[in-house]
Amino acid sequence: MSILTRHFEDFIKKYPNSTLEPQAGGTAVVGLSGVRLPAGWNRAEVGVKFVVPGGYPQAAPDCFWTEPALALAHGGAPQNTGQASAPGIPPEWLWFSWHPSTWQPNSDNLFTYLNVIRRRLGEAR
Repeated sequence: MSILTRHFEDFIKKYPNSTLEPQAGGTAVVGLSGVRLPAGWNRAEVGVKFVVPGGYPQAAPDCFWTEPALALAHGGAPQNTGQASAPGIPPEWLWFSWHPSTWQPNSDNLFTYLNVIRRRLGEAR
């Protein structure tokens, strides 16, 4: 059993609505629906996906995507977003160029990267 499989088994216990979709080349896509958003966004919750690199956990997940049409409450585009494709990510999803500031492969995991995502989405800017 791979370390990603073990980490995802722990992850799905806390987030039963999550999915793990293996991709060609050894990557995988983690998806979650219903991620809550604070005030400042145009919706109350959103689906999120991120790519787990083939070298995980030595290589950290990097960037994430949200369901299309996520915007700031006033209608503007969030900072550090755009369109970028990745295997397993629908092309219309919104790409967030957002990276962990540190990553320790012996202690960081899928929960760590979800916290990076939640912190970014907690800042409606």
